[in-house]
Amino acid sequence: MPTPSTEHADPRATAHALLEPGSTVCGFTVESRETIAELDADAYVLRHATSGARLLYLACDDENKAFAIAFKTPPANDTGVFHILEHSVLCGSAKFPVKEPFVDLIKSSMQTFLNAMTYPDKTIYPVASTNEQDLLNLMDVYMDAVLNPAIYTKPSIFQQEGWHYELDVPDNATPREGTLCYNGVVFNEMKGALSDPMSVLDDAMCAALFPGTAYACESGGDPRHIPELTYEEFIDTHARHYNLPNSYITLYGDFADIRRELAFLDERYLSQENAASACIARRRAEGASPEELGPNELGDPAPVVCAHKTVRMDTTPENALVGIAYVLGDALDAARTVAADVLFESILGSNEAPLKKAILAADLGGNVVSYTAPTYAKPYEIIILQNAKPGVADQLQQLVLDECARLVREGIPRERLEAVISGNEYALRQRDYGTADGVALACDALNTWLYSDDAPTDALKYADTYTKLREALEGDFFEQLLAELVLESDHHALVELVPTGDTPAREASDEAARLAAIKDAMSDEDLQQVLDTVAELRAQQEAEDAPEDRAKLPRLHVADIGPARPEPALVVDTTAPIPCLRHDIPTRRLAYALTYFDLSHVSYAELPYVKVLCRLMQQLATDRRSAAELDSYIGSNLGFLSFNTEIFQQPNAKLARPMLTVSAGALSEKIDMLASIPREVWAETVFEDTDRIRDVLTQMRIGMEQAFITAGHQAAVGRALSYVSPAAVVAEQLGGVDFYRFLRDTLDHFDEQAEGLCDKLRELQTRIFTSTGTMASFTGSEKDYERYWSAAGNLGLEPRTAPAKELYVPMPEPKHEAFVIPSDVCYVARASDPRVLGIATDGTWSVAAGALTYGYLWNEIRTKGGAYGCWFRSAIDRQVSFSTYRDPAIDPTLKRIAQAGSWLKHLKVDQATLEGYIVSTVSGLDAPLKPYALTKRRNAAYFGKRPAHFREQAREEMLACTEKRLRALGDDVTRIAAEAPACVFGGRDIIDASAENWNVVDLLG
Repeated sequence: MPTPSTEHADPRATAHALLEPGSTVCGFTVESRETIAELDADAYVLRHATSGARLLYLACDDENKAFAIAFKTPPANDTGVFHILEHSVLCGSAKFPVKEPFVDLIKSSMQTFLNAMTYPDKTIYPVASTNEQDLLNLMDVYMDAVLNPAIYTKPSIFQQEGWHYELDVPDNATPREGTLCYNGVVFNEMKGALSDPMSVLDDAMCAALFPGTAYACESGGDPRHIPELTYEEFIDTHARHYNLPNSYITLYGDFADIRRELAFLDERYLSQENAASACIARRRAEGASPEELGPNELGDPAPVVCAHKTVRMDTTPENALVGIAYVLGDALDAARTVAADVLFESILGSNEAPLKKAILAADLGGNVVSYTAPTYAKPYEIIILQNAKPGVADQLQQLVLDECARLVREGIPRERLEAVISGNEYALRQRDYGTADGVALACDALNTWLYSDDAPTDALKYADTYTKLREALEGDFFEQLLAELVLESDHHALVELVPTGDTPAREASDEAARLAAIKDAMSDEDLQQVLDTVAELRAQQEAEDAPEDRAKLPRLHVADIGPARPEPALVVDTTAPIPCLRHDIPTRRLAYALTYFDLSHVSYAELPYVKVLCRLMQQLATDRRSAAELDSYIGSNLGFLSFNTEIFQQPNAKLARPMLTVSAGALSEKIDMLASIPREVWAETVFEDTDRIRDVLTQMRIGMEQAFITAGHQAAVGRALSYVSPAAVVAEQLGGVDFYRFLRDTLDHFDEQAEGLCDKLRELQTRIFTSTGTMASFTGSEKDYERYWSAAGNLGLEPRTAPAKELYVPMPEPKHEAFVIPSDVCYVARASDPRVLGIATDGTWSVAAGALTYGYLWNEIRTKGGAYGCWFRSAIDRQVSFSTYRDPAIDPTLKRIAQAGSWLKHLKVDQATLEGYIVSTVSGLDAPLKPYALTKRRNAAYFGKRPAHFREQAREEMLACTEKRLRALGDDVTRIAAEAPACVFGGRDIIDASAENWNVVDLLG
């Protein structure tokens, strides 16, 4: 295998010299080469001669390298087999026979991304790292996992990750007197996923749009059907789909010599027999037909019209939904998908977009959301009416048709189309995908590559498309497209989700009756077998991996960690018109301007109004522009503009610094707009359109209710922390449960409170947006910095003259709350400020957090307990928390949390495992950030009064961590688990089953 040069050459030049189209390199034939200018990358398409595996290499100058392997996996039923496989193949393999290599990699590598995802027609396994040897290690484990998983010899993996029976037998009772139930990680995960009305609607929409195809199936698995999956079908499905001719491999980044990665894949995996191919060969020898051995068919998504479909779900009445979806065409016409996305964003993307505005004006529901779904053979656009009034589905559909007909006839406002195109072009230059670039691009490439070997890069190329879309603004292209997609559509569906109080009781009753019947049909021997199987599964889950097996995992050592990535010093420019935090960070000719307004003069009772003020900014007219004109003006000239609140914890645990943050980004060419537009919005917004204000507040309420259901762990941690931390008490007023209650009360009494609300917002606008206590922040080139202040002046800000009110925060108090939400799972949290407990924390605690999360909680709460996620977090010295995600029960989790400190106190690990904890923790601290995220992080450290080199100090403490130091934290962790307040969000049945004396609150009414 070639050894990389110590001198890192230009990866694009190296690849260009090596990968000549038509040549063969390390077993791969180079089929094509092209430059993708918008990615600053060269794309090489290769095919492995022996195995038939496809490979796309994106050569570029990005140290955050990535690898992914994907398989086409269209489901044939609702058992969720591909989702269970996604989990299961990462539970040990032939070469790495440990229980959880996935977890071992998380806690021992320098990964910047490590996960796997199941889509409706594919499964992808991506990883990323800034260290090339580390990426090779990750590739090794992932390739062996998908091709040679331990599932063929360990049925217990299927039971753990998919489903199994459990028998709950009371003390001193016989097995016959026990209660039979289901358990399994995916089974419980999907109970949580399908508690989300939006997910249920989306599934129903796919079934309506694509009947008789894989898309009509629930790829994640329906809990009603997951227990229908047998181990034999599970294994057969893996063999038929996880084979190399059905694979798609992506490499991305600045590899020193790509031959190293190609040779590795060729020699280790692609030229070798694997478990799937061996299984297929064996079945072929036994007489199985080619049809029986082939992968599932995707099915032909032929045009179909679903006039009106109704699904029923147990959820609150506010979660009533109506969805209308239109198929956009073929995935291989990537330019059409992009054009359609621009079109629908222009008419639905904001409250001022014409179609969304018309729907809101019709008062059919509380909010309208829409999105383009590009990850299908037939992409579609879905329009969803949230908080829908009863019986409005047909009315909504007719309104959409009428408004689209008007827009086709009268023309779509060009300023709206231009604003969307400009915003998308800004995003393309920014390239902030929210994750490692190579991972996002590997997933995007499959939007076309999966459906044609001739289209591996079609979904990655946008520049020419946007050039043509700008040219199309001069004609009627968009009107014709809208007519084709909506008015002349022969492939669309209307689906209504109706809340009902009967469905869950019936479903729970059906499941209980089904299980009771199964138990009645079991013999005493069968019941004992259930107990024995669970006991055996528990024993395997609790057993330690053999040292010789752990030694087989590739590992980095502390010596492999390079020095910290240098950052330019943060400069506080006091000579600027407004004191400014100056960030000298490369930005690809973008600029970011942030303005921080002090809120210490706002009273505690006024804080919720500040949050409302932030949300209404950009949604209302200003003195010089209507709301619609302002919306288009911002979109055309800025990459983004946001108003939000932030709370910066202080060195004194009793203090917090709340601020209102105005953030904006723009192309360097539009620095003058970066200076003028935020100023216009904060100074000139007019608070008098009460109908529009009501709409926005309703949208906020709906969004918060959705978040409680889908991300209850975040709400639970914040609420639990508010029982002890003044800063968290403020956070609750500005965005937690307390703010939600304020919002509901305001909406319930809106008519009588509207005038007073507007007066309060005007008064706060005058009091907050002043120069007193205000700080600016700028990220961009020196030239842009000078241009910005030249255009901005003092941002129109003068010293505050209004009388200040003092921010007195009520003392935190324990409440031990359990909030009832419409869900089949729960979210459990214990959280505190360690300073309140008198516990001093440092960088060692970050290493301990990794050890506890992946060395203890993962096995106890996820593997055994069946929760989908579990964490212990330590934010250096200002927050510690335990939390769970999509958890089937409360009390077992709290009991396991209580034992976490004892586990840590008696921790015994070998040097390699300890170094793994350190490496993974430090790499998380060192992971590269995009310029805007880095700006926000540095500003937060400044406003939180962090010492100048606190990150460097924490890093040194991490690197100096020892087993003894970790064990020494055990007693403190035990105290946290005992004394940190607890909070739960979850379904009523789960809360009622808890023996804890909760203060039960029906949050959503």
